[in-house]
Amino acid sequence: MTNVLPPQAGLQVNSIFYRYTTQKAVADALIVHVQNEDTAGPGYIFRSSDDWTGVPGNTITRFVPVSLAGSRFGKGSIQTEGFGTVSNPTVIYNYSYEPCFDPQSDPSCPGYVPPFDPLEMEMYDPLSDEFIQMQMKQKASQDRTDEEDRDRRRMQSLKESRLEKALGAASSAMLTANALAMEAQLLSMSVIPTTYQTSLVGGRYDDSIELPSKKLPDNPSGRRVGLAQQLLHERMVDSQYD
Repeated sequence: MTNVLPPQAGLQVNSIFYRYTTQKAVADALIVHVQNEDTAGPGYIFRSSDDWTGVPGNTITRFVPVSLAGSRFGKGSIQTEGFGTVSNPTVIYNYSYEPCFDPQSDPSCPGYVPPFDPLEMEMYDPLSDEFIQMQMKQKASQDRTDEEDRDRRRMQSLKESRLEKALGAASSAMLTANALAMEAQLLSMSVIPTTYQTSLVGGRYDDSIELPSKKLPDNPSGRRVGLAQQLLHERMVDSQYD
């Protein structure tokens, strides 16, 4: 049994040519089958049988016209029944290509679908979406409101700062005026001495006493007191051991 390669899918088999040689005795029965399995189910898509019973071995050449889809041609073989052998087999498939087997191969084929063209794709602009535009308007409105609030707070803070400075200046001026009025009233009542408004004449006062020696003599009275304290301390210490 010899395997033969089936035609490729998408091809139309128009005829099959085969040749082989048999070796057998004249009286022996022999049947040779040239065949291809059917890929679509059990059995064979092609099978040609030659009966060699009662004839001597020889070489046969046969041309078989068919019209079959190449995609259904499965495993091929040459099978024998009876007594005898087959040698030098040759199987040739005559086929033509089916252009519309793949509809995408030709725009004129039924079922052809144009390929995707990115240039023809409809572009989506999110800014044209009504919902997004509404959200953007609300965001812009909220931003304006927040900015206006910040401006109002800044203006309020600036006004308060200016008012505080103005009140501080007025309060300082009022305190100064009140202090001057109080001073004049006290002066008129002679409560504040007149020297409060006058300045004293200052100057330098040099020492007139000079010491003949920088070393001061010991005080005799202090010496006696120190000696008495020393004696008293020694007595107290001695009394602890009596």
